[in-house]
Amino acid sequence: MANYKMIIQYEGAHFNGWQRQGNTKNTIQEKIETVLSQFTGEPIEIAGSGRTDAGAHAYGQVANFHTGKEIVEKDIISFVNKNLPNDIAVLSVERVSDRFHSRLNAKRKTYIYRIWNSEISSVFDRRLMYTSTESLDIEEMRKAASLFLGTHDFKSFCSNKRYKKSTVREIYSAEVKKTGYEIRLTFCGNGFLYNMVRIMAGTIVQVGEGKIKANQIPSMLEAKDREAAGVTLPAQGLTLVKVEY
Repeated sequence: MANYKMIIQYEGAHFNGWQRQGNTKNTIQEKIETVLSQFTGEPIEIAGSGRTDAGAHAYGQVANFHTGKEIVEKDIISFVNKNLPNDIAVLSVERVSDRFHSRLNAKRKTYIYRIWNSEISSVFDRRLMYTSTESLDIEEMRKAASLFLGTHDFKSFCSNKRYKKSTVREIYSAEVKKTGYEIRLTFCGNGFLYNMVRIMAGTIVQVGEGKIKANQIPSMLEAKDREAAGVTLPAQGLTLVKVEY
């Protein structure tokens, strides 16, 4: 069996998330699997580096699949991009070791959360950003972001109350940058829990609004209770930037 690694880009506004689901065919995983199955003539299942929510996006999602056929990589790219919806693109394909797994072998992931901070609509990027018309204190937001650095139990920042595995994660960097009306929150870590980035972003925004104090974040982490942390921001502002191995 040959194992192929793909880097995939998509705008998630019109999809029900990455993961294949039983009640809809409108997922990114299903769309790609269908086209790859047509190309190879055999059922193909792809494994993604992680599940992005309905409405979230990716610049560099990574996935891999196995096939019994030896295929030239450029032929895969050509076929799938001709047959996928215009809001999904396969950027690269490469043959990798049989042992490579896009999720299990991932060492770090980087996400951005984009915020449009103006009463004037961002006409062209509105599906890629969350809009806030509130006055936001960027320096306080930076203080809040810095408190997520390091290794912590992020149970308070996970929407899945039944999650039974370890909720400890390490955050390598957490940055807040403002350019014009756009604010970008960038997080890099060894892994992220369900809705974790969206909850961290929501908490940081609430600090910027003056609704939460930055120095409350350590106690939120210690509480290990979802009710202790801030709001979950909408998925539309979230983009998976890259996955490193």
